[in-house]
Amino acid sequence: MFGDSFFRKVENKSGVNKETILSLASKLQNSNMKDEKILRELVHEISDITGKPVSQEKEDKIVNTIIKDNVPDVDKMI
Repeated sequence: MFGDSFFRKVENKSGVNKETILSLASKLQNSNMKDEKILRELVHEISDITGKPVSQEKEDKIVNTIIKDNVPDVDKMI
């Protein structure tokens, strides 16, 4: 679906390499996205990987958005 040029762009912009992205994607696919504890762990992991802090308020908003199925369709974003 995504070529190496996509991953290079993401790595250049975020500092996150292809292997880390693929590992995270695999974890996301195999996780229960309705489990609040798992979602919070994923938010923390992504925050750590990217070096971008996430406030408690933003974390709550992200988790609640996902649990309530208010996430936009990714296919429409591409």
